[in-house]
Amino acid sequence: MRPTLFISMLLWYAVLAPGAGPLQAAPPGAVAANTEINRPYLNPDVDYWRRVFESEQREIYRFRHEILAALNLRSGMRVADVGAGTGFFSLMFAQAVGDGGRVYAVDISPEFIAAIEDRAAAEGLSNVTGVVNSQASLPLAPGSVDLVFISDTYHHFEDPRAMLEGIRAALVPGGEVVVVDFRRIEGQSGPWVMGHVRAGAQVVIGELEAAGFRFEERLDFMRSQYFLRFRKPAST
Repeated sequence: MRPTLFISMLLWYAVLAPGAGPLQAAPPGAVAANTEINRPYLNPDVDYWRRVFESEQREIYRFRHEILAALNLRSGMRVADVGAGTGFFSLMFAQAVGDGGRVYAVDISPEFIAAIEDRAAAEGLSNVTGVVNSQASLPLAPGSVDLVFISDTYHHFEDPRAMLEGIRAALVPGGEVVVVDFRRIEGQSGPWVMGHVRAGAQVVIGELEAAGFRFEERLDFMRSQYFLRFRKPAST
């Protein structure tokens, strides 16, 4: 039986929709994504997106084991995979944290979440809970997770301030946030990244620091993407 679905929403690695309009007005301290960026994930063809997301041509999929190693997951940890998409990271995390841990697979698409739950059940993983969220909420209990993982999703946040507030509330004191996203460098990045990704690494760091997180490290083991680690202060 599937775990109870929470009400929610989030989004994923995508292709910029044709005819996308200008950026929304940003909330203070964070720049909003264009709402059109998330359209491909509403009522998605899950099999199609699995072929896209879980292809060796995609850098984060090719480096999935290196990303997992960099997270330093331990048995019993509670992890939120925000923007879980087709769930390949969620399932890897579930194996890493073991039966005593818990993985919350979070996405705006109910279809993605249902598919992840089915996939987890087929693999005998009982520690995966699906969470359907909205762009302005992260329906996880306060202090319920040790790590929030956001891969190729941060640039999809339509209300970054609200999402960061929700992430901060869901984390235990001293908990971590890891953001994996595309390098966006004027004059170096290609047209797809420049048109699709709203901000580069320094902007992302600034936004999370403004939201109360402490920047800890940047890892550059991928060619086109970065790995940023942040921490919620132990005392708030």
